[in-house]
Amino acid sequence: MDFHWFRRKGWFYLPVSWIGWATLLSAFVYVVYKFRVIDSDSHSVSDTLINWGFQLLLTGAVYTFIGYWASRTT
Repeated sequence: MDFHWFRRKGWFYLPVSWIGWATLLSAFVYVVYKFRVIDSDSHSVSDTLINWGFQLLLTGAVYTFIGYWASRTT
C-alpha cells in the first residue's frame, strides 16, 4: 500500500498528511457531538459518562484501525 496518512508514535498514530488530520478532526467532532446527544438524554453524570465512554472506546478503535491500515511501515 502506498498510504502514508499516519505515523506510529508509541501506542498512538499521529497524522502526517491532510487526510490524516481530517480523520482525526472528524473523530474529535464525532465524539463531541455524541457527548452532547448523550448528555441531553441522560439523567445523571454517571449515566452520561458511562454511555459516552463506550462511544469514545468505539471511536478510538476505529481511529486506531484506520491509523494501522494507513501508516508508514518503518
